[in-house]
Amino acid sequence: MIDHAEYAQAGRQAVVAASIVCREVQKNLDAVRSITKDDKSPVTVADYAAQAVVATVLKEHIGEYVMIAEESSSFLRDEDNVLILNAVVAAVQEVWEDATPDAVLDAIDLGAGDTSHHRYWTLDPIDGTKGFLRNQQYAVALGFIENGTPTIGVMGCPNLAVDMSIPFDERDDHGCLYYAIQGEGIWETRCDDGNAESIRITRLDHIESEEISVCASVEKAHTNVSDTDRILDWIESNNLGKAGEPARLDSQCKYAVVARGQADAYLRLPTRKGYVERIWDHAAGCCIACESGAFVTDIFGHNLDFSHGRGLEKNKGIVCAPPRIHGLLLKAIKELGIGVDAD
Repeated sequence: MIDHAEYAQAGRQAVVAASIVCREVQKNLDAVRSITKDDKSPVTVADYAAQAVVATVLKEHIGEYVMIAEESSSFLRDEDNVLILNAVVAAVQEVWEDATPDAVLDAIDLGAGDTSHHRYWTLDPIDGTKGFLRNQQYAVALGFIENGTPTIGVMGCPNLAVDMSIPFDERDDHGCLYYAIQGEGIWETRCDDGNAESIRITRLDHIESEEISVCASVEKAHTNVSDTDRILDWIESNNLGKAGEPARLDSQCKYAVVARGQADAYLRLPTRKGYVERIWDHAAGCCIACESGAFVTDIFGHNLDFSHGRGLEKNKGIVCAPPRIHGLLLKAIKELGIGVDAD
């Protein structure tokens, strides 16, 4: 047996440290670009640095573990990419002062585990790359999966304000960190301080407002926007609710925005036939949203099944919402035949 509270605390410390590194890289986008001669290199640097930091902090706190993460070190080991490797090491040294290139590369490769284990961590070190490059919303998302179900979720949202009146395109000085343990609830704290006091978020009540605010990506290719409009039009035409102002932001932060009641739903509708969602894109957010009282399923109402490797192979799309709205969305999806040809 593992101590879930101990694991959650280790995950929290790891994500806080990674978020500090990411914020520092984001503050110096132009400097990183000038060193590496690549406009997109800052997010590459932050990706690798965050993964190295999370892997290292977890090992310090809980010893040996299995992790399936998005990145591998092969790119950085190529001599042609030595400038980016140097930038990654410099970023990591914000929280790991004596980090060396070899130590950083080895830490990144701690994320090269496989999903044959019954228990493992999964990490997306930077979810929302375009949001990161715009100095807007992104997430460091760490989930712990047991027997195909996320039981711990930790998500750093370094630019997301606790104050829900602040627009998503404004960068907050402290950010938010959310963490949850299956069956025990969800907590919110500051993203820039691992010792900051946590506040427990109470479970969502059934939302009675007629207006339904759906999270929308700034990057429209992430979901089928026309199908989202069709769903909301169907709900409105049947006098079941009205489309509210969308909550427009990138990344798994959307799960947190639903969990804290700032938006009513997060949809990822299939954009092309055969597309499979990645486990690291949803494990942390799924756990956090579920512990707030929201339902998280695919578009056919099936629970997300994390037991089929690196992809959600048995699921199509994502529907995250409080119970009443979740039911409305699934009904609309079924009536409109959305996703039936997505296999």
